[in-house]
Amino acid sequence: MCLSAEVSFGAAAFLIPAGIAAAATSVGGDRRYLMIATLPALFGLQQLVEGLIWTAGQAGDGARVDRYALIYMFFTWIVWPIWVPLSAYFIEKGGRRHVILPFIVAGAMLGGLQFIPYFVHAGWLTTNFLPWAVRYQDINLVDGLVSRWVTYAIYVAVVIVPFLLVRERAIKVFGLLVAAVTVTTYVFFSYAYISVFCFGAAVISVYLLALMWKKKTAIPGMSP
Repeated sequence: MCLSAEVSFGAAAFLIPAGIAAAATSVGGDRRYLMIATLPALFGLQQLVEGLIWTAGQAGDGARVDRYALIYMFFTWIVWPIWVPLSAYFIEKGGRRHVILPFIVAGAMLGGLQFIPYFVHAGWLTTNFLPWAVRYQDINLVDGLVSRWVTYAIYVAVVIVPFLLVRERAIKVFGLLVAAVTVTTYVFFSYAYISVFCFGAAVISVYLLALMWKKKTAIPGMSP
């Protein structure tokens, strides 16, 4: 995340238990929302990892930086492109689920192509520390086939469009918030887009916590 290790750890300390509580609420209520309810906790775990990257960098431990960076990118390339469309898939009912399914497949394929080569090619993932952000630079397996713009366009579509396809208005709003973070990151923070985008996504996951709380209070017999 931007800013510092302390901010990353602080975000993790809030998001992880809050996300677990939201998931527990979903289990006791409408289980279709279980996967999306866990997103804040997952964002919190990713921010915890970035806090560890900051501290390893400050200690000059390059080996730990590399290990933690791999975990961070696991969230970026594997967790989000699969978990996000899956969470929309389980919320939606009816025919639109079939429209969301290709996004799950595309996310899994893209994530695998991007992440797995890090283990085969040394130097394909590097981590640099800026004053207020961490910059992750990588070589993508498909760079020789398509432009980075194509890769990023697929990624953005996978993590935004499924939410917009869900009929429920509150979920569409979340998709629009993710889109707003994407645009803001590109315009103002392109030099460290992965770190800043995940920071923004962690911040807007508070919206999901509020949504789960609202659903909890709307269920008869469940007190706030």
